[in-house]
Amino acid sequence: MKKSILIFAIGAFMVVYFSGCQTPMSGSSYERDEARKMQRVYLGTVVTVNEVVIQGKPGVVGTATGAAAGAAVGRAVDDDDKTAGTIIGGTLGAAAGAAIEKKVTTKNGLEITVKLEDGRTIAVVQEKTQGEVFRPGDPVQVLESSDGNVRVRPR
Repeated sequence: MKKSILIFAIGAFMVVYFSGCQTPMSGSSYERDEARKMQRVYLGTVVTVNEVVIQGKPGVVGTATGAAAGAAVGRAVDDDDKTAGTIIGGTLGAAAGAAIEKKVTTKNGLEITVKLEDGRTIAVVQEKTQGEVFRPGDPVQVLESSDGNVRVRPR
C-alpha cells in the first residue's frame, strides 16, 4: 500500500513538472496553427532591450495533480481519521501543485522597444532564447498575426 502511494506521488510530481513543457514564447517559435497564415511585417530598429520575467501561472493540471497526490499521502499518513487526512492532504497538495506549476512555467524574457520605419515606437515582450540577440541599433522585423500576436525577429 505504501509503495503504491509513493509511486502515485512520484507520478503526480512528474505530471506537474512536465506540464511546464509548453510552446516557447520566443520570436522564432510558432504553434502549429500559426503555420501558413499571413502576417503583417513591419521593419524597424531596436531602441532598447530590457530583461524581464514572464510570470508563469498555475493551472488545472498542477492543482488537480497536487490535490490527488496530497489526498493519497494524507489518507495514508492519518491512521485515526482518514477523511481528515485526505482533506488536509488534498488541500495542501493542491496549493503545492499550483505553486510548482507556476514556478515551472515562469520564463526569462526580453522587452524589446522598436522604432518602426513608419515613425511609431512599439514594445514587444517575448521569451529570451539563446539564438536571438537584440541590441540597440539592430535592424529587425516585427511580425503581427491576424489574432494580434506580435514577435520581433532579426533582419
